[in-house]
Amino acid sequence: MTIHPTLVALLLAVAASPLASQPSAPEAAVPAFAGESLSFRARAARVGSLGGARMWVERDGSPGESGIWVMHFDFHARVGFVTAEDRTTSWFDADRNAAVRYVKHERHPLSRHDEDVSIDPATGKWRDADGDNGTSPSDAPLDELSFIYFLRGLTLPEGTLSFDRHFDADRNPVIVRLVSRDTVVVGAGRFRSIRVEMRVKDARHYRGGGTILFDLSDDACRLPLRIESTMPLVGRAVLTLDEYRHPRAACTARMPDTLASGPSGEP
Repeated sequence: MTIHPTLVALLLAVAASPLASQPSAPEAAVPAFAGESLSFRARAARVGSLGGARMWVERDGSPGESGIWVMHFDFHARVGFVTAEDRTTSWFDADRNAAVRYVKHERHPLSRHDEDVSIDPATGKWRDADGDNGTSPSDAPLDELSFIYFLRGLTLPEGTLSFDRHFDADRNPVIVRLVSRDTVVVGAGRFRSIRVEMRVKDARHYRGGGTILFDLSDDACRLPLRIESTMPLVGRAVLTLDEYRHPRAACTARMPDTLASGPSGEP
């Protein structure tokens, strides 16, 4: 879990991270999001509208709550005649609470990057189609996309949490902190929200560490209302939720338009 133009680039902004305790892994949260579909608008402070993105979760056909759940993130950007895209898919084993495959396709104006990683939670081994391989430090590994859903499923206490859940040991730890509670206004409506900070390590994209801010609905849905980071050239970049479908739980944090005021989701 880039707008520059990939999902990972939402994890920019160098930040130091204090040490923190790592709680035991919660129960698998992804099935609660099965059938969910989210549509976002992307904007940047320096260039205005960038394009749009979608996130959705579907089943692979297995019966019941167990089996493999497939998570998708598609992002398309255009600034003038320049276009870019990021298509990311994660296969999550709800029985093991672990990612088992991760595929990413990034196309930038000057570069292209593809990953197709197979992950075996039983052995901790992972291998990319290009030959890269390693051993995960966790028996319930996650990739950057499934980590976003994992984050949404957490009940966050005050303070800072540290997780060694990324399948690539070099990308750990991921630091998560509950920042504040507020009200956020986006295209999808006005919501009571919590702000969560996530700090990551990603040497390939960011020469070290990066920070992403999530404004999540303060209810069982944990809708990602606003996702913010700072990017080279375009400055502060934000995804804001325009539409959503969440069939499993009542999204009670949505407020009538006549009540409360809050910060706009636009940069």
